[in-house]
Amino acid sequence: MANTFLNINGVTCIAINAGIKNVQKSSTNSNPKDSKKLDLSIVFFTPKTTIAAVFTQNVFCAAPVLVAKNHLQQSPLALLINSGNANAGTGKQGMENTLHTCACLASELNINTEQVLPFSTGVIGQQFDVSKFDEGIPKAVVKLSNTAMSDVAQGILTTDLVEKTATKQFEVNGKKVTISGIAKGSGMIRPDMATMLSFIFTDVKSTQVKLQQCLTTSVNQSFNRITVDGDTSTNDACTLSATGASSVDIHDCVDEFQQALDEVTLSLAHQIIKDGEGATKFVEVRVKGGASNQDCLEVAYTVAHSPLVKTALFASDANWGRILAAVGRANISGLNIEDINIYLNEVSIIQAGEPDESYTEVAGSAEMAKEDIVITIDIGKGDTSESVWTTDLSYDYVKINAEYRT
Repeated sequence: MANTFLNINGVTCIAINAGIKNVQKSSTNSNPKDSKKLDLSIVFFTPKTTIAAVFTQNVFCAAPVLVAKNHLQQSPLALLINSGNANAGTGKQGMENTLHTCACLASELNINTEQVLPFSTGVIGQQFDVSKFDEGIPKAVVKLSNTAMSDVAQGILTTDLVEKTATKQFEVNGKKVTISGIAKGSGMIRPDMATMLSFIFTDVKSTQVKLQQCLTTSVNQSFNRITVDGDTSTNDACTLSATGASSVDIHDCVDEFQQALDEVTLSLAHQIIKDGEGATKFVEVRVKGGASNQDCLEVAYTVAHSPLVKTALFASDANWGRILAAVGRANISGLNIEDINIYLNEVSIIQAGEPDESYTEVAGSAEMAKEDIVITIDIGKGDTSESVWTTDLSYDYVKINAEYRT
């Protein structure tokens, strides 16, 4: 898996500074490349490209999410992405502004308004200054290129410190298939789609229905398994666009394609967690043996969302009682204490619901001091297993979000 981006035939793009990012970021989490302030991105596809997408489950989803959902079945050919303003909580005016920007791009590309999918990220509750789009879109369109995706990967960022990219290739009957993706996400991260934006591209040929099945499967094992702070955003979205340029039909390589797509989305998801606001630890909470996969997930998220567990992780404090308490309050039935085993990486803490006699504070502290930590929790004898990836909770997380609009 390469954390880079290989260009996909049939995809052109550009990112520019349109003056949309008017919110000063916290100096604690400022992108060293932010002087360019790229904030308006356009991706344009060759005809016959098919696009699948998944969106946030937040009831107060943003205007661009509502519009993109409506446009998805209209054979879209362009993505319009801005950072610096989420256009969420903006009512009817927000919807009108979104449609206005879609129409502006459609006119420049000579396509229908309904063929533009809009995406926004940034501060909630502020109306667009549509003049930024009216002036910026024409300037951007004339610069469309098949080598500018690195700028788009930067242009979609908000409090992120680094761009997030991933690429996977495989061969089918001597023909190479490529899947490349970009993502943004650092705070307000909690699955229900997943709290981020991600745009994935491939040169395989596919129907929209099959592409949607593959994307949904992939998102559920990657973006829907990450959390920084438990807050589901108003603007989550992930698209998968297939240009067909390789002439390889997805039905001739379904298993290979799904595996490669899963690797791309999981890489991007992990990159989001590693770039979590103020994060110093990359933590996997792995729960096994539940009566159902959902029970495993419930326990995993209860532990991953516990402020006491997360602050102990930040402090490298082997306060395993916090983990045990979180497991005990998970909202599942039939949890038996004698079935509980807990490990910090390979160090056994709890066996059959009681402190492991071989455990020492020195051993636990050594594991908690590591940057990569796996908390494994057995809750029964079933063959189920689920993992959630999360971060610690640091001073900087509070500072970044306290100063987000100042």
